[in-house]
Amino acid sequence: MTAVLDYTSAGPFTRIDGVDPLALESLSTDPVKICRVVPYLVVQPTDAQSLNLPADRFDENQIRPASVLLQRLLALDPAPVTSAREPDNRVVGTCRHFAVLSCAFLRYRGFAARVRCGFATYFQPGQGVDHWITEYWDDAGKRWIRIDSEILGQNVLPHAHDLQPGEFLSGGEAWLAYRRGEIDASQFGVYGTENWGPAEIRGNAVKDLAAMNKVETLPWDEWGRMTDAYDGKTGADYDLLLDDVAAVCAADDPVAVRALYEHDDLRVPDKLIRF
Repeated sequence: MTAVLDYTSAGPFTRIDGVDPLALESLSTDPVKICRVVPYLVVQPTDAQSLNLPADRFDENQIRPASVLLQRLLALDPAPVTSAREPDNRVVGTCRHFAVLSCAFLRYRGFAARVRCGFATYFQPGQGVDHWITEYWDDAGKRWIRIDSEILGQNVLPHAHDLQPGEFLSGGEAWLAYRRGEIDASQFGVYGTENWGPAEIRGNAVKDLAAMNKVETLPWDEWGRMTDAYDGKTGADYDLLLDDVAAVCAADDPVAVRALYEHDDLRVPDKLIRF
């Protein structure tokens, strides 16, 4: 880690200022155990449909900061975050919210952690499904360990606490694979929608660069030339920029990651951060 990007410290969306410290003090000091509490704090909108929640509860899906998510959670049930909630007492959120809470807790306990935006290959055979996960730095193994908190304890994967190569592709990794002709981009996208193809990979590559700069946007946030890219209005110059994004994220040099993020087409605008 360098002073340029300190992944042990919170970013704008992983700060948990204002959250009652008593609600956090029982968090483990083991990274996997920290993440194991998160599946009991968040419920996916599709799963919440059967809970007869008030309509405004689904607005929780639009919350960016972990601090606000936790305030909503504790308003529903003031028990410590390590206490499992019934589904109707969990905040409504996507895979991004599972990942952001995990990252916030890990950083709170002093671990270097970050959210990654990309595609999971373990939900649908032969497909890369839009997904967000968390990773933390393992000093002993000198590597980033990827963990999918949303499915911890489920039967989706026996090792969701340590994803294996190829099981999750970051946006940049998927882009490089697409450019090399190694994947069918039409099989990469958002499950349950018509949003599949190279444009989805482009979008996730940019969002992943932002997440590596500690700015974990909502999955549907768009900025820079992203909207034009989704609409098929960008060309070779933008794809070359994404080649740079993918290469820089793969090299994982914090100085280069930070420097490229300052590009006008890549930096998240203040209006999406100053909510």
